[in-house]
Amino acid sequence: MTQNKGKALIIGAGIAGLSSAYYLLQKGWQVEILEQNDLTDNCSYGNAGMIVPSHFTPLAAPGVVAQGIRWMFDSKSPFYVKPSLNANLISWGLKFLKHSNQKHVDHSAAAIRDLNLASSRLYNEIAQKDEFDFELHQNGILMLYKTEKVAEEETELAHKAIKMGLPVDILDKKGIQKLEPNTRLDVIGGVNYKCDGHMNPMKLMKQMISYLKNNGVIFHPLHKVTGFETFGNHIKAVIANDKQFTADRFIMTGGSFLPELAQKAGIKIQLMPGKGYSFMHKPENPLNTLEHAALLLEARVAVTPMNGQIRFGGTMELASHQDKINMRRVEGIVRSIPGYLPDFQVKIPKESEIWFGYRPCAPDGLPYLGQSSKLNNLIIAGGGGMMGLSLGPIFGKTVSELANDQKPTVEIKIFNPERFS
Repeated sequence: MTQNKGKALIIGAGIAGLSSAYYLLQKGWQVEILEQNDLTDNCSYGNAGMIVPSHFTPLAAPGVVAQGIRWMFDSKSPFYVKPSLNANLISWGLKFLKHSNQKHVDHSAAAIRDLNLASSRLYNEIAQKDEFDFELHQNGILMLYKTEKVAEEETELAHKAIKMGLPVDILDKKGIQKLEPNTRLDVIGGVNYKCDGHMNPMKLMKQMISYLKNNGVIFHPLHKVTGFETFGNHIKAVIANDKQFTADRFIMTGGSFLPELAQKAGIKIQLMPGKGYSFMHKPENPLNTLEHAALLLEARVAVTPMNGQIRFGGTMELASHQDKINMRRVEGIVRSIPGYLPDFQVKIPKESEIWFGYRPCAPDGLPYLGQSSKLNNLIIAGGGGMMGLSLGPIFGKTVSELANDQKPTVEIKIFNPERFS
């Protein structure tokens, strides 16, 4: 640790907030974290645990709108936008439409790739520490497909990835099956993104919290931020639970609640919560396991081996926050699994066994990362969408670099947090 640089106050204890604390701590900052929940659950805990340099195409991409409209009429579909006269959803949707084009994809791809690759390298470094053992496997993610149409689309995307310098193998049925010798794959082929990896997010989060506490970070759980005290273009204090929290630097994470937080500070950030579900499955035959994480492409289902079990996850339901579990969508996930993995006899889980969380989705599909131009001691890191866990460490490293007035390791201009203000 270096000499004390001052005090940093982080809002949000998801992976972006914890990673920010981790790297600020290394630079000698005194760190405190405000979290509105009790540190046992947020979107960083129940996701698919994937590290995804392969996801260099933003959510706002050609074809997404047309596909989304078709899926809206299927209650079990993997993507759904709940019709609403909500002004935020309408504004978000208009911006999403504006960015759903090839020009935006081409402009964004390299920056998203570089951010994910940098984060993946940082995960490797964290995993080397004695305090961490979160089942990190940098052995690739398999994109599995059953139809010629998706095979053609995925092959085209794979060739783009290869041109961008990513290690990728395009495989036929026999080749993809060879990578998974312990279970049958009912697919016509797949793509192995060897640049990708997976982990156990629950273990990562628990170990990160423990590490931070043991190294002096102070946590304030069940503290919901209700306001900011500012003077000119400077934050003086954050108000939570009727208490003032002062600091030299403030870091705003907050996941899908980032817009509400930003609004309290007088900043406009556009996000919609993308609700997703996951559940754990223990194979009846312990030898019937997966070596790699995978995406079942037509079904939009994520499959990740974790601690001797399999986590299945999926759906993207864009709507306001609400805690009801839509069993029809969970049923859609379950029904799709044997079509790809016939040896897995997966039953529909009980509601108590289902996790759900909200991916923070920006209308252009890009994260928000950078120094605020309106408040000179505020740094914003969030909006990672389906890449949230993957981007955690580079979010934290960038926050630390900005707090120390250093040039970020990765170019972040395109991720300007106030680009929609």
